[in-house]
Amino acid sequence: MVKAIDWEVVLETLLAMALGGIIGLEREIGNQPAGFRTHMLVCMGSALVMMTAEYLFDEYHTVTNMDPGRLSAQVISGIGFIGAGAIMKDGFRIRGLTTAASLWVVACIGLAIGAGFYWGAVVATFFSYLTLFVLKKFEAHMSGIREHDIVMDVRNVPEQMVQITNVLAALNVKVRHVDVAAGDEEWTRICFKVAYPPALDRKALIGELYGLDDVRLAEEDDDI
Repeated sequence: MVKAIDWEVVLETLLAMALGGIIGLEREIGNQPAGFRTHMLVCMGSALVMMTAEYLFDEYHTVTNMDPGRLSAQVISGIGFIGAGAIMKDGFRIRGLTTAASLWVVACIGLAIGAGFYWGAVVATFFSYLTLFVLKKFEAHMSGIREHDIVMDVRNVPEQMVQITNVLAALNVKVRHVDVAAGDEEWTRICFKVAYPPALDRKALIGELYGLDDVRLAEEDDDI
């Protein structure tokens, strides 16, 4: 006999996907290792674990002693494996800690949804997005760190990228993202999204890069 659809389960699953996706979208825009779909799946999976724990308790609590919190507790520790995959060492810098923390948060949001604590889940999502999006801009403003796109054409010769990254590292410039566009056999167009300290003048940075051999100014970077 087929049971009727439990619409509460459907709605809780959809809510978990939606709230997890809100946080994941911010990470996706920032080109982080774990983005939109990963956060949706983590939040939905956590909600399912909590709903499963409650289901097992309702079905078997008269037969044996059960603690519905034991199953959900494993989510908090188990999410560390996924979070660890988002953390990367980049020279002397550690990247991905914020993404790992956001995965842990969406797991907690999913557990809250599965337990029926919807208001807590919504509030946590709001403040998580506020922290990731709004406070990120505030942090950059207070620290004086500036971000900019630098577009250049680079000749296809060995070790050319190494020379560029060495110049950036020497100037304490952090590379946020790199886009490589298809070019001809001799040249490749590369766009670096970089963050540089306030003490560094952007024109000086550009001058250092274009002082390298086999690097030339890209036409669309008009404000250099």
